[in-house]
Parts: sequence; structure tokens; C-alpha cells
Amino acid sequence: MPVRPTATRPARLARPALPTLLALTLAAAGTLTACGSGSGSDPDTVKVSFKQSTDNSIKVMDTYLADIKKQFEKANPGKKVEFVPIKAPDSEYYTKLQQMLRSPKTAPDLVYEDTFLINSDITSGYLKPLDPYLAKWKDWGQFIDTAKAAAKGEDGKTYGVPDGTDTRGLWFSKDIFKKAGLPADWQPKTWDDVLDAARTIKQKAPDAIPLNVYTGKPVGEAATMQTFEMLLYGTDGTGTNDGTADPLYDKSAKKWVAGSQGFKDALTFVETVYKEKLGPDVSDALDPNVMTRVRGGWLPQGKLGIALDGSWLPQDWLPGSGHEWPEWSDELGLAAMPTQNGQAPGKVSMSGGWTWSIPAKAGNPDLAFEFIKTMQTKANAQKWYVANSGIAVRQDVADDPSYIDAQPGIKFFTDLVASTHFRPAYPAYPKVSTAVQEAMEGVTTGDMSVAEAAKGYDEELKSATDDQVIEK
Repeated sequence: MPVRPTATRPARLARPALPTLLALTLAAAGTLTACGSGSGSDPDTVKVSFKQSTDNSIKVMDTYLADIKKQFEKANPGKKVEFVPIKAPDSEYYTKLQQMLRSPKTAPDLVYEDTFLINSDITSGYLKPLDPYLAKWKDWGQFIDTAKAAAKGEDGKTYGVPDGTDTRGLWFSKDIFKKAGLPADWQPKTWDDVLDAARTIKQKAPDAIPLNVYTGKPVGEAATMQTFEMLLYGTDGTGTNDGTADPLYDKSAKKWVAGSQGFKDALTFVETVYKEKLGPDVSDALDPNVMTRVRGGWLPQGKLGIALDGSWLPQDWLPGSGHEWPEWSDELGLAAMPTQNGQAPGKVSMSGGWTWSIPAKAGNPDLAFEFIKTMQTKANAQKWYVANSGIAVRQDVADDPSYIDAQPGIKFFTDLVASTHFRPAYPAYPKVSTAVQEAMEGVTTGDMSVAEAAKGYDEELKSATDDQVIEK
């Protein structure tokens, strides 16, 4: 969503197969029935469903939406906003939301969709195309094209309004770098530069974890997007970020890519980190809560040298977050993730994000879009980007000096949009992502060689995509 992350932001716990999750959570989702909208709903009330953080100390979304509710109800006398929060990890959120979207009795009027799965919901017929509304909304012209594309279905119609995106790069501890004799203005040019810095930290600052890269099924999309795709999209022959040579999906052939050298090279990087003990202990790396440990413990406590991670991290450190760390901008450095061998464009990033969508079975779609318009004024959008440590998808906000100056790091991560890539968000992608995670986990634990893991991925890819595969 960016995607934040996904998407997809912090986005991002393990994502088991949706059918399995659905079977496990039908009963839980059923408890939401009474909260639904759809048939028999109050025509003067818009029901808004969103992902509520499982960390009780983080109220960024709740606070923001409460303010939008006040604005909306003041501007629309007689109209009301009712929130239908779903407090759950990402994987459970998706499943519960999809269960609600199936029936007009339970469908809210507005839902928060991760771009990671929006095409699955589009294909299932759960979402309403917004083109008739967007054609009459002058602010739509301010949204950048890449963000608009993240909410488009294969039919060319738009099914969501993005509320920001995210980018990814390298965070590093200036204190640990000083102990290791590494430069405070570190800007690696190749993968080897990153690994060499981690090796130096291991040798000269042995109490620190040299490098964290997310891996394996327990952390789900964080492993795929924040690590593997950050590597894969920086390998030789992948072209620019215009999608002309996507290393995962061949758009011209409309097939998924198997057998690529870039895929093996990305796996080799992951294998190297854990084989040489440059990362956390494998048991810690495969802990589903490792993302919380990175943001809330290892980085603030000076225990981690380098973290390949997202633009949203400061969200956890802002005043009122519950994990305040006002010194972070002085104690951490930022560097772009380099391409494999320093080839053009020299740096790489991945972006995800979230969108606001209207269910196909919503009872009050017109009122829902009016609520979107209130959320997405320039002022409200900018307020959200800053509060959520997000990256602007409105050009007028991105150009506003007050946005650039609002928080350290915003300009750095916003500038990475020029070098960013978006996941091939087709319906098969969630299964493809799981296959990537399995290959990563195999080389992380040492249970598989790179060749074995890559071969296993190619076999899983055929199954996940109904054999829509091209060898490269």
C-alpha cells in the first residue's frame, strides 16, 4: 500500500492460502453479520470497514477516521458514519472482509483494500467499479498514474481510490556503523557492498545483528516483497520500472516467469545472509512477530546494523504511538537498495499500498463515495500521509514543501518512487507469493540448495497459475 504492504504496510503478517483461512474463520466472520450494511440499511448512514491495528497502542487509523467522520457529518447534515473495524492480523482481515462482501446483508458501504489482493476481490465480483464517480471528481486528476494502476482490474476499470503508497530501502544504525568503522553516509552501489558491510559488522561489532532481511512463510508478504522482490527487481535484465521486462510476470505473453537466473541470484543472496550468520538466528527470522521486534526492539535498542525495510517505520516511533523514539532520525541513516551489480538505474524499490473501495453489494454506494471525497481532499490526504508515514500519491501534496518538511525521511522515500516497481497484482499472485516464501525458507534453514529451491518454485508456479508459465 505501497504495500504500505503490502501491502502488501506493515502490512504484513503471514498470508496462508485464502481457502484455508476462510474455512478457519467463517465462524469468526459470522459475528460481523450484525454490523453489515446492504439490504435494509439506513440510507442516511455510511458504514466503513477498515483494518484496526492489533497493537492497542497504535491508533493512527482510528484517530484519522474519527476526524473525517466529524467533517463528513458536519458537511452533510442528517448523514451519519458508522465504523465497522476488523481487529485482526492482515491474513485474517482479508478473509473476514471477503466473507462480509459476499452478502448484501453483511457488506459495508466502504472497505479498506490492500492492493496485494484487490484483483482477487475484483475477479470474485466483490467490488464496484468507480469510473462513473471518478469521471466527475476533479481531484482524481491529481493522483499519480502508477498509484491509479494499482487499483485497476484486468478489465481496465478502476475499483479503488489509493490513500498513499510506500517504498523500501536500507535503514542502518549510525552507532553500529561507527563501531565497525563504516561510513556514516553509507550508500552501497551493489549487493556485494551490502553483504560486505554486514560482514564487517559481524567482525567488528559482534554484539549486533548485522543485517535483517525478512524471509519464509511466517512473515508472508513481507518476505516476498520487502526482501525477495527488492532483490529480484534489481537483477540483470529486468529493465526499468515501466514493466517492460518484469522478472515475475511477462505481460506480453501473459504468463509467469520460471527458470530465471535472477530468481536464483536473489535466492543466493538470502542463502548467503543466513549461511554466513549475517542475519538474526534462523528461529528469530522465522518468528511471525519478527517485524515487531525490528521496529520496536532491535532498531531502537541499537541491536541491528542494517534493515531492509519500509518507509512506514517511523509511524511506530512518532509521539503518541506507544513506541516513541524521537531520536530515530539522528541515530539511523538511510540508503537506497542498490541493483545487483550497480547497473542502471542503480537503485531499486518496491511499492504497495491500500485503497478505499466500494463493495458491489453496498447499500449506500453514493454516500460511500462522498465519504471518500472527504477523506481525499488535499489537506486530509496530506494529514494521513504524514500520520501514517506514507508516501503521497497526490501530486499536489508531493509538491508541497510542508509535506516534504513534515517528517525526516519523507523526501528520501518519496524520491524512491522514481525507481520503484509494483507487484504483478493478478489473481494468481497470492499463490505465487507463497511459493516464493517456501523457496526462501528452504535456503534460509539450509534444507534446500538454491537449485533445489528454484526448481521447487518452478513446479509450484505451474500449479499456482494453471500452467500459465514461460521459461526464461
